[in-house]
Amino acid sequence: MGHCGWAGCGVCTAGHMVARVPDNVMEAPFAIKVGEVLEQIERMLIEKNRKYGNSALEPIGVFSKLSPKEGLLIRIDDKLKRIKNGSLDKDDEDVVNDLIGYLVLLKIHAKELPTINLKTDPFFNQGIT
Repeated sequence: MGHCGWAGCGVCTAGHMVARVPDNVMEAPFAIKVGEVLEQIERMLIEKNRKYGNSALEPIGVFSKLSPKEGLLIRIDDKLKRIKNGSLDKDDEDVVNDLIGYLVLLKIHAKELPTINLKTDPFFNQGIT
């Protein structure tokens, strides 16, 4: 069910995306399930952001000097390693949710990067005429 009380609304009054019920009624249960899972991931990311601040995208860098992207990639690698080592066999749903969350954060990070002009950026324009 969506934030506004009906899964088919598209966008609730809070502006959150909600699963639309497709024209083909046979697909409606799938769309609702997708919406429920995505809402769960959304709530998890918002709650963790409240707890830790925006540390994944804006790390404080006390011990690690990695970029936000590299930090996210390491966290993703760690979650994949847990899955490879059998974490899913132990009904550890958190590892899957965390992995999805880190992938969402990586996507957010990629969207926030400024566009690089290869001809004017000094890093990329070394010896290019």
